[in-house]
Amino acid sequence: MGAPTTTDTPGSAPQAAQARIPAGVAMLVGLLGVAAALAAGHLVAAFIDPNASPFLAVGNAAIDLTPPALKEFAVAAFGTADKLVLLTGMAVFLLLVACAAGALSRRSPIPGTVLAVVLGGAAVAAVYSRSDLGQLASLAPLASLVAGVMTFRRLHAAALRAQEAGNGPRGAGSRGLERRAFLRGSVGVAAGAGIAGLAGQLIGTRVDVEGSRAAVTRRLAKYRDPTTVPGADFAQDGTPTYLTKNENFYRIDTALSVPRLRAEDWSLRIHGMVDRELTLTFDDVMDMDLITRTVTMTCVSDEVGGPYISTAQFTGVLLRDLLAKVGVHPGADQVFSTSTDGYTAGSPIEAITDPGRNAMLAVGMNGEALPPEHGFPARLVVPGLYGYVSATKWVTDIELTTFAAKTQYWVPRGYSEKAPIKTESRIDSPRGRSSVPAGKVVVAGIAWAQTKGIAKVELQMDGGPWQEADLAAQPTKEAWRMWRRSYDLRPGTHTVVVRATDATGYTQTVDVADAVPDGATGLHSVVFTTA
Repeated sequence: MGAPTTTDTPGSAPQAAQARIPAGVAMLVGLLGVAAALAAGHLVAAFIDPNASPFLAVGNAAIDLTPPALKEFAVAAFGTADKLVLLTGMAVFLLLVACAAGALSRRSPIPGTVLAVVLGGAAVAAVYSRSDLGQLASLAPLASLVAGVMTFRRLHAAALRAQEAGNGPRGAGSRGLERRAFLRGSVGVAAGAGIAGLAGQLIGTRVDVEGSRAAVTRRLAKYRDPTTVPGADFAQDGTPTYLTKNENFYRIDTALSVPRLRAEDWSLRIHGMVDRELTLTFDDVMDMDLITRTVTMTCVSDEVGGPYISTAQFTGVLLRDLLAKVGVHPGADQVFSTSTDGYTAGSPIEAITDPGRNAMLAVGMNGEALPPEHGFPARLVVPGLYGYVSATKWVTDIELTTFAAKTQYWVPRGYSEKAPIKTESRIDSPRGRSSVPAGKVVVAGIAWAQTKGIAKVELQMDGGPWQEADLAAQPTKEAWRMWRRSYDLRPGTHTVVVRATDATGYTQTVDVADAVPDGATGLHSVVFTTA
């Protein structure tokens, strides 16, 4: 016997079973609720701070909470597309949650409402936890929460009325009217969410960054690096060019959305263990004695033989000159820098003040203003240190302090406080698993030991003796050095290994180490075939 669908009692009419929204319609209600929530939050954030947008705030919180091992995996697997992968994953997750919220709410809106409140609460917490966002920024996720819950409940009620109307005394006619009302509401929500989201994007990006950059580039036109000389690369044999174009310069940072600052609105505060605090405008910096130097930057996430190393001409003011203006107290050992998006880095003060290296507050890159993704209007560049302790982009605050008093962003996540770049080398040509014609084969690549310089590069072909490579010119010890060596090879499979020796006499270690806590080590090798 099947379960009864009505309950009969003596003297009463049969009671219809509780109406239930079709699964597809219920999931549509969930999707529209999430869309309304995201659009409302994005629009409100545009008037406060783009990073207050709930979607971005939760994404930034996810980055902050990512364990180092997972972060290294993401960089290794996805490279500079890691942020796109994160955002895509979040979008898919929200899509699934929206569908689940709808599917669980076919009879009652309570399950979907609970899920919406949980997600909204997470967004509020994510925004509130950001050091770069004020309390006013919480209005964005709150607006998102209210819009999402109200939209979900209103559309759910409309869908439920349409379903109940078909079971009422007026039958199909009444149901058609209610369905059309639901469809009109759904279309209105979809259109409204699209308009609100687009408006939020347009308002949030209204800052004329490119106009500001163009003005700065004109002011930087006269600065070039006098140390750049011909013969500094073997690009014709497969090495990179000595200078990396701005658009090809590697980018690894924690910013989901690139901060949009005009030079006219930027300022830098220098404070802490100093005799006198100093606040600089961009014009103040441009009126100082600017220098241009060629510097190779390296990411600590770079694996042996990896791509996260680039070289550019940076223009700026020496940081030791800025510190001289404020008068650093004895005992200060850390230059603690903060980005406009809340990222922090801590550089050893001895590296900043070292007269043998050109640590700078940079405002230019390869003869033009810094690109937005590389820190416009200003960033730090400290030769010889991995970027996570030395290369703060969009820098707005420098505090003179101690390593005991303040902890930078990556240290609690398993990385070292101090991170001098290690002497390393890489084979660029031939590529691994490639096939080249037998006969004369040129093996070429790069080596680096910033602030020390490269004295020798050696190659080992097919397990034979180590043999020295030819070195390109070395205009500065703060940049990489190119090398090459020719071989006469017969057809077959070959393995070549490289090692570098810096100017102090240190030869890079054969010991293999991961990037965490202070940079990968080991010798790069390439297997290729000749035919």
